[in-house]
Amino acid sequence: MSSPNSASRPASSRSARGIVLIFALVVAGVAGAVSLWRHFVHREMTANVPAPAPPAEFVPAAQTTPLDLRLVDVTEESGIRFTHTSGAAGKKLLPETMGGACAVIDFDRDGDQDILFVNSSSWPGASAGGKPPTQCLYANDGKGHFTDVTNATGLDVTFYGMGAAVGDYDGDGWDDVFFTGVGGERLYRNVEGKRFEDSTAAARLPSEGPNTWSTGAAFLDYDNDGRLDLFFTRYVEWSPEADLAQAFQITGLERAYGPPQNFAGTFCRLLRNAGGGRFEDVSAKAGVQVRSPLTGQPMGKGLGVGTFDMDDDGWCDVAVANDTVQNFLFRNRKDGTFEEIGILSGFAFDEAGRTRGAMGIDWSETGDGGAKAIVVGNFSNEITALYRSDRPGLIPFSDDATAEGIGNPSRKYMKFGVFFFDLDLDGRLDIFEANGHLEVEIEKVQAEQTYRQPVQIFWNAGPSAPRRYEAMGPEKVGPDVFRPVVGRGCAYADFDGDGDLDVVLVPNGGAARLFRNDGGNRNHWVRLKLVGKPGNTNAFGARVSARVGGEERRFQLSSGRSYLSQCEQVITIGLGSGTKAEAVKVFWPGQSAAQDVGEVPAGTLLEVKQP
Repeated sequence: MSSPNSASRPASSRSARGIVLIFALVVAGVAGAVSLWRHFVHREMTANVPAPAPPAEFVPAAQTTPLDLRLVDVTEESGIRFTHTSGAAGKKLLPETMGGACAVIDFDRDGDQDILFVNSSSWPGASAGGKPPTQCLYANDGKGHFTDVTNATGLDVTFYGMGAAVGDYDGDGWDDVFFTGVGGERLYRNVEGKRFEDSTAAARLPSEGPNTWSTGAAFLDYDNDGRLDLFFTRYVEWSPEADLAQAFQITGLERAYGPPQNFAGTFCRLLRNAGGGRFEDVSAKAGVQVRSPLTGQPMGKGLGVGTFDMDDDGWCDVAVANDTVQNFLFRNRKDGTFEEIGILSGFAFDEAGRTRGAMGIDWSETGDGGAKAIVVGNFSNEITALYRSDRPGLIPFSDDATAEGIGNPSRKYMKFGVFFFDLDLDGRLDIFEANGHLEVEIEKVQAEQTYRQPVQIFWNAGPSAPRRYEAMGPEKVGPDVFRPVVGRGCAYADFDGDGDLDVVLVPNGGAARLFRNDGGNRNHWVRLKLVGKPGNTNAFGARVSARVGGEERRFQLSSGRSYLSQCEQVITIGLGSGTKAEAVKVFWPGQSAAQDVGEVPAGTLLEVKQP
């Protein structure tokens, strides 16, 4: 997260920036050299390897433009009445700009996608009046109508929440919730779909003081022992006193929100599930605590977390979107430790070797013979990053955002939530971004910027198109979804049970919005609900392969995604005009042999249990 107020920082800040600049130049030089080395190594690695035959391009029903569909705002009729509380009261404390998140959860196991909204609060000593804001849980009736069950389930608790991850950490078959926030993390155990109980202390989560600030989180089984572990990021070393002591200003105006460059970095955290409902902090010995090579101090300023098997070796890897410092890519060594390869992989910086204000993150299989992509939402005047791997099983990534059509259209906006999803079920994954600035008064100093900003949707036209992605506007999907908000967290799910994917969006300090997908299911679909063995009933880390129209399609199931949020735990396979998904196979975590599911007819929601 960059800042518009750099011209008015104090001299000590300018000195610090000088040190940071020198360090950045050194790192950029190293990154450039490593990038060149990486390309030579990659050329040597692939010089004698025959290029794979290009996959047959799947063009469903000769479709070359998106379907006539609409994302319709159905918030009012859905029954959702959640409004995020930022705690802003004029002091301009940095966490006030960052919150607003949601997680899709089937908390009562009735097959419907419920929504958990993460709320912040007023600061200690301040009062917004009336009932204190709490976290908020809405139960779905299966048709997209929701009932507030917060009080009934025990989630009417007040703390300065930031994000959430959903997973069955104790293996009893009921999804639990892990919250991040200012003041530390909290874990709530789901008691048979009826209520949630605070198990933070019982699970032995670390407690490090009232100003601890955690952000992105994900459940994963990093050591393939069959139990769900926890990975989460801490943002910066922060306190109200340290924030208020610095004279952040927009030139000629009142106090402004400070940039992360003026706060020290922090470590990522990895908690190993030790069984019995308890976790063990293995961050240091697992290799996820990254230090600056110059100062030896913690380097990370993490916001987004993506967990996926990037090299198809059956072990979960982790990507971290860092704000104003290099991104991290943790490659699983398969021995309980990770190797950080952000620079070597090409994921750490932009193409010029510069850091960016990275926030939201998601990843996908690209459909190009098994290669993968990572999308990262960045600060305003920085393009959305789209890192693509060169070939299946090989690590090097290159940022293809500009070449593929999302670079320049995304540059203006401040990007937070971002995810891949198949909006029109044509078999190609599109991109959704939630945008919104930090400063209410930003237009007074940057005429091209606004505080509230529209979302962006990039339709995937396929690799044979001049540019893979096409920015969609109101004429394509209707005006509702593009009404400007201060966008932060967002997620997708089939909330109304009609097969296509709907979207929920949470603004910072604003009312949540639910958008129903009308028309996406004119194309056909198959949906798979994977159920793993006790310990990892969510089946996080499972991979799915299916053939559709002669093309192999691959998917992975993971926690986290977007910005501080989590999407539904169902794999949707868009078929276009196809009538079935052929030769469906599931590769379960920790197992080398695939489970052969066979052929699945269009319009089927199939539950597949791990044998």
